[in-house]
Amino acid sequence: MENQNNVTEFVFVGLWGNKKIELLFFSLFLLCYLAVLMGNSIIFLTITCSHLIRQPMYYFLCHLSLMDLCYTSTVVPRLIRDLAAARKNISYNNCMAQLFTAHLLAGVEICILVSMAFDRYVAIVKPLHYVAIMSRQRCNVLVVLAWAVGFWHSVALLLMVLSLPFCGPNQIDHYLCDVKPLLKLVCKDIHVVSILVIANSGMVVVVIFLVLVVSYILILCNLRTRSSAGRRKALSTCSSHIMVVVLFFVPCIYTYVLPAGTENKDKGISVFYTVIAPMLNPLIYTLRNMEMKVAMRKVWSQVAHSDLK
Repeated sequence: MENQNNVTEFVFVGLWGNKKIELLFFSLFLLCYLAVLMGNSIIFLTITCSHLIRQPMYYFLCHLSLMDLCYTSTVVPRLIRDLAAARKNISYNNCMAQLFTAHLLAGVEICILVSMAFDRYVAIVKPLHYVAIMSRQRCNVLVVLAWAVGFWHSVALLLMVLSLPFCGPNQIDHYLCDVKPLLKLVCKDIHVVSILVIANSGMVVVVIFLVLVVSYILILCNLRTRSSAGRRKALSTCSSHIMVVVLFFVPCIYTYVLPAGTENKDKGISVFYTVIAPMLNPLIYTLRNMEMKVAMRKVWSQVAHSDLK
């Protein structure tokens, strides 16, 4: 028996459902999006146009900034448009495209964060083998693997949602097309599907987060044997990574571990990993990183000189 699907478009409820409040936040989210574009573009261009691109840590940071740019651009422009729109509608096909793209890019970003943690682990725990282990070829393999894992995750999620029947209400209690708010609109029992979503997204995120926590604990334990100068430099780098990991993973865990039927604040919490984390990442990685500051001054001074000529 084929799944019945009478829905051709969905309508977002939005973050608040109150037009006056949404108009107030229109300018705020627009400024946040511009900050995301500017901050991550500066990091991406600074690394690609400087010697830092040859270092694995900055090579992965470059890819992280690119993922933040792409991921935010998948979600936030529509959110900004809907904050000012009278009707927040999206076609069924565009909704599925947003679901696939957002989970693809989020999956890649998670794998990039794992690669960055692995890089720091090797640099601090096995410094004598660092150059051999973190070769450019291996870094390229890790990035390709990140895209493969992200693609597998998003395809599995998309195929599961496409097989579900939407035959009644079409109001999504969210500001983006995500799997959990969509499951609430399905006109059949979603108990088994909810378990599959938790397994595909929730438990995977939890396991990866725990692996990252253990790796950073091992790194911090290893730092006790270092000199005070080496310890300070390593702590500065690791603390930046830890802040980014917590900012991204904790809201994701809250969102995807709980079943779809439960009443929670998914759409409010999701702002952290769709807007706030991508906006703060450039600040976190540059404010406490002298190498990035020096590289930024060199690159942008060269750009200024070339413009003058």
